[in-house]
Amino acid sequence: MAASLQVIYPVGEDTHFDYDYYTTTHMDIVAEHMGPFIQAQTVTKGLAGGPDVPPGAYAIATFTFADQAALDGAMAAAGPALADLPNFTNSQAQMLIGEVIA
Repeated sequence: MAASLQVIYPVGEDTHFDYDYYTTTHMDIVAEHMGPFIQAQTVTKGLAGGPDVPPGAYAIATFTFADQAALDGAMAAAGPALADLPNFTNSQAQMLIGEVIA
């Protein structure tokens, strides 16, 4: 069964997020180290949390893997991507690892 990894970058007081660095540099690092394991990916920029509500997250990156073994391989290779986080945000990134059910 397919597995997924979502990385959520929540908005918080005194936090920042550099979208340009994230899309041009960080995602290249992700592709280099984790890319061989990734089946599909989507990055969503937070625009709103509802009508007239600011977004609760700067961005959510969703990665889909063929199976748990592929996800495990990606996580084992993720060191450089994790080390790069302070270069574009001081938000405390959250992860959700899951099973794709629909």
